[in-house]
Amino acid sequence: MAPSELIRIVSRSSPMALAQVERVRAELAALHPDIRTDVVPVTTSGDRWMGDLAALGGKGAFTKEVDAALLAGEADLAVHCLKDIPADRPLPTGTVFAAYLARDDIRDALIHPGGRMLDQLPAGTRIGTSSVRRIAQLAATHPHLETVPIRGNANSRLAQLAAGEADALLLALSGLERIGETPRITEVLSTDTMCPPIGAGILALQCREDDTSTIDAVAGLGHRDTWREATAERMFLHVLQGHCNSPIAGHAHAEPDGRLSLRGRVFSPDGKRILDAHEWAGSLSPEDLGTATALALKRQGAAELIESIPH
Repeated sequence: MAPSELIRIVSRSSPMALAQVERVRAELAALHPDIRTDVVPVTTSGDRWMGDLAALGGKGAFTKEVDAALLAGEADLAVHCLKDIPADRPLPTGTVFAAYLARDDIRDALIHPGGRMLDQLPAGTRIGTSSVRRIAQLAATHPHLETVPIRGNANSRLAQLAAGEADALLLALSGLERIGETPRITEVLSTDTMCPPIGAGILALQCREDDTSTIDAVAGLGHRDTWREATAERMFLHVLQGHCNSPIAGHAHAEPDGRLSLRGRVFSPDGKRILDAHEWAGSLSPEDLGTATALALKRQGAAELIESIPH
């Protein structure tokens, strides 16, 4: 890329999304001091809609306008939370992931204004979340708690908690770190207690596939182990063909010695049925590890369970 060339970064306009863009701008400036960046904020249909995401076609509601700006040439680079990118269908034609940044913490965090931890919450406590993944796992482990639907970005959810619309919240730890709200956290939940969503804690950089100068400029921001983990997880979700009402969770982990494993779980919405698989790659590629883990769950009846859930 020529010196002083401009990269226009498109992003959702929420405080969290813009904080993520600032991380990319900082890392890009350190790698290529001569490259300038501008931010092109957009508001997506998912941000505007406060109802059930399924009515908008699921998680793609958070990316459609971003994709359109990229493909129309109004921007050169998109920054996404990977967990918001559907894996059951390919990226829009003409776009590619140029890099995955080093992964942030994948765990969920509890925020309770009274300072209680999850196991200390009394029966009837209202947990604010619209995540079918969280709802199913809470139903399995803490059936005495209630869940109430709550949507919007993390800042608006915190405001709804303060307004009394819920008694506690479950939010992604990485998101709270990005917006500087970690002092509110009461408890960080282990991945055994709350298995994370596919792609948790990963920022993905998307470009037009013919824009080789931007791809070359941002490729150096990529993190190899994050790429391996993300590739395995997204193939796992692709093979399962889950929909936005499917409680599916999982996370891959690259060990310091290079070994790669993937834990995958599928739940019934009421938490009464839990399918679990944990596979190691060995000589398998990340894609094959994702496939193997999904097939292990399919042998336990995952396809039938997913298909039985209305969507």
